[in-house]
Amino acid sequence: MSDHGDRVRFSSWGGSVASGAHAVSPADFDRASRQPGVRCLPYGNGRSYGDSCLLSGGGMIEARRNARILSFDEETGLLEAEAGILLSEIIAFAGPRGWFPQVLPGTQFVTLGGAIANDIHGKNHHRRGTFGVHVDNLVLMRSDQGRLTCSRTEHADLFAATISGMGLTGLIEEATIRLMRVGSTEICETTTRFDRLEDYFERAEAADERHEYAVAWIDSLATGKRFGRGHLICGDHAASGRRDGVGRPPIASVPLTPPVSPLMGPALKAFNEVYYRKAKPGTHARTVPFDGFFFPLDRVGRWNRLYGPRGLCQHQGVIPDEHGPAGVRALIECAHTHGQGSFLTVLKRFGAIASPGITAFARPGYTLTLDFPNRGARTLALLEELDRITIEAGGAVNPYKHHRMSSATFATSFPRFQDLDALRDRAMVSDFWLRTVGNAAERPVSSNQAEAPSNDTFTLRDDARPAPVGTPAF
Repeated sequence: MSDHGDRVRFSSWGGSVASGAHAVSPADFDRASRQPGVRCLPYGNGRSYGDSCLLSGGGMIEARRNARILSFDEETGLLEAEAGILLSEIIAFAGPRGWFPQVLPGTQFVTLGGAIANDIHGKNHHRRGTFGVHVDNLVLMRSDQGRLTCSRTEHADLFAATISGMGLTGLIEEATIRLMRVGSTEICETTTRFDRLEDYFERAEAADERHEYAVAWIDSLATGKRFGRGHLICGDHAASGRRDGVGRPPIASVPLTPPVSPLMGPALKAFNEVYYRKAKPGTHARTVPFDGFFFPLDRVGRWNRLYGPRGLCQHQGVIPDEHGPAGVRALIECAHTHGQGSFLTVLKRFGAIASPGITAFARPGYTLTLDFPNRGARTLALLEELDRITIEAGGAVNPYKHHRMSSATFATSFPRFQDLDALRDRAMVSDFWLRTVGNAAERPVSSNQAEAPSNDTFTLRDDARPAPVGTPAF
């Protein structure tokens, strides 16, 4: 965020901007939400890629202002904290005590509230499910009902809607989550280099059975007999060793946004070649710090600037197991056909543990993540085609990864979206929700939506309407 007079600039990690938004403190939300026609949305640390975390022309509730740990049970691993705390701060607190979050995304700089609202997933979905599986209860402030404690047995409908509800059911103030006991925060990492996409699918199920964590990096530019080559990277917490919960400082930072992204063309091809050969043939094991295993991109400050002035477009879909090999191949081939390579292509397998969230993205199957510099109309055309391939394979597209999902894709991916809308706090809405579910006439336009094709042909509804950070309070 950066100040602009009496306004605050709110943006997503992918480069979307909430035009004309203003800041609202958590303490002021209750009063502000009672004003006629007010619209608000919780805003954590801005690490969502698209516009699900933004509300143009509305009030952005600055959740990071409340970020204390409230209680911790060292026998059970139950941690109660305010929703604005970052996962990095939870790791720093819990790691030295022999505990660790059960699910982590690709960055540690997301808030607890954001992790719940997006029901994030990690490299161990096959063992632990999504983040929401490990939420015991949460405190929700609503404009119409005040403060509610929600769990699987109390206000269970709101609990299920809030997990994966993208901040639309109210302001999450606090949450209690279950951590897992670990011998060390260090990770025993095993890397296997494979030469074809088929080799990954032959190894994926066995890797999940043997390891807590499993994920693959794919060279999205490789063709011919090398198509889909990459690294299968597995990990488990070391039985003993360091319990340092503080990540290492960045090794570098991107000081400015280049006029043209270096993450495409010959430079990207050269990077993929070097990175592929970084792992020698066969399988190799080593012990690595937790931040290098879980959050490699966090080691480069403001790495998203490398995608250029139009920002980053990321696509993530999940395809059912039976269509996984063919579907993943089709997605990578689609990027080839459109002449756009993905800098970071990640492939992993979701397991069968069901999320409590009614609009959760993660479900059994293979999930492929591709990211591209935003090159305007040609990138948007590619993303639409990736959506089509995913949906026709019986899959779903992640809603918080980009700013251009259509109403039809959202409705097909999340058939219970109307249940979420029925439980939505009427003072809460987002640019994403207005675009995909709300009335087209009411939709504000964020700064980088002007080039997106119109979705107005598919309208589903007509009436969308600082504590010390990380400081224990006990």
